[in-house]
Amino acid sequence: MNRIFKKETYTFFDRPQKIINNFKSKEFLITLGIGLLIIIGFIGLNKLGLSSLINVNSKSSLPVFFIFGIMAGISSCAALIGGIILSMSKQWGELYSDTDSIWKKIQPHLIFNAGRLTSYGLLGAVLGIVGSKLDFSLNFGPVLAIAVSVMMIFLAFQMFGFKVFRKFQFTMPRFITGFIADESNFKGRYMPFLMGAFTFFLPCGFTITAQGLALISGSATQGALIMVLFALGTLPMLLTIGLSSVKFSQKPHLSTKFLKVAGILVLFFALYNINFQLNVLGVSSLSDLGINSSQSSGTAKNNLLQNEEGLPPIVNGKQIIKMDASSRGYLPSYFKVKAGIPVRWEITDKGTSGCTNAIISKSLFEGEIPLTPGQTSIKEFTPKKPGKYKFSCWMGMVSGIIEVKI
Repeated sequence: MNRIFKKETYTFFDRPQKIINNFKSKEFLITLGIGLLIIIGFIGLNKLGLSSLINVNSKSSLPVFFIFGIMAGISSCAALIGGIILSMSKQWGELYSDTDSIWKKIQPHLIFNAGRLTSYGLLGAVLGIVGSKLDFSLNFGPVLAIAVSVMMIFLAFQMFGFKVFRKFQFTMPRFITGFIADESNFKGRYMPFLMGAFTFFLPCGFTITAQGLALISGSATQGALIMVLFALGTLPMLLTIGLSSVKFSQKPHLSTKFLKVAGILVLFFALYNINFQLNVLGVSSLSDLGINSSQSSGTAKNNLLQNEEGLPPIVNGKQIIKMDASSRGYLPSYFKVKAGIPVRWEITDKGTSGCTNAIISKSLFEGEIPLTPGQTSIKEFTPKKPGKYKFSCWMGMVSGIIEVKI
């Protein structure tokens, strides 16, 4: 038996064996190191401001949206959608565990992306028809992203092997999957398509930008083409993530290690998304640490005429604050203003794109501040109550604080 199953790394014993602790410190450190290297690389790419390499608007040619999708695929879409793919790779692998065919094992990933392309095309056409009548809620998006991220955390712990999470299954709502009630027919094969289609509603900043431009197009054909080309741009990276998980699953001695690495990435992506959605909701997050540490230097650069308390100058009865915005962040990112006095906020766009091409702050003003590269946008509002109020881009990836003093 041992000779027969040697290649499959199985070992048989003629006597009961004691269960020993399988924890291996060297293997753990290698797995952790691989996961951290990938995370550091991901953060580094975002810090380089890759999204600033391309800007799109409603007049852009259609191929630009494909390139725009590629940029999304290596940034925010990789975090949100890629995290979901990694989360599901374990369950999808189990569905086809009785076959050695790689083609069958990659089918769920192909079906997932087919669902994405189909829904993006159909709903892109709907956006083009509906036009300005369709609006995305500032509350619904962040709450949905946090809910998905919490599910990803559960799945990450499942990948780590915690028994309490083994019964947890990531499924679509019953009202969507009710028509596939027969388990013998279902067998999970429709789930990847539905999940791929559902990603249209996940609040990725790049996706929202493409959806907004499809909305503005006012044409079903144009709207569909914009969204399909955008989804095609995200396809290479998402397929790479999915097919890599299949490749590793074919080798038993590597599949466990890959599962642990994937678990680390899923957990990171989940916490990464939750942190940024807290910025959108105006709640304290880890992003505040960097903002607070740069408070003094940022404020000093902002206003050469500020007083000793760090408050901005008042011109014609308005407090004047100025800021540069780019895909890398805001400079400065911390302001002090006085309550009850109107504020004139001058924002110069130094190269924004994706979710950074607009600024929101639910606590200070309604709606958004649209930004255009090379131009200065102006927002006037009157802060009422003292406190620290957050502002951020649509997805919360870059943020800042306005402190209102008495």
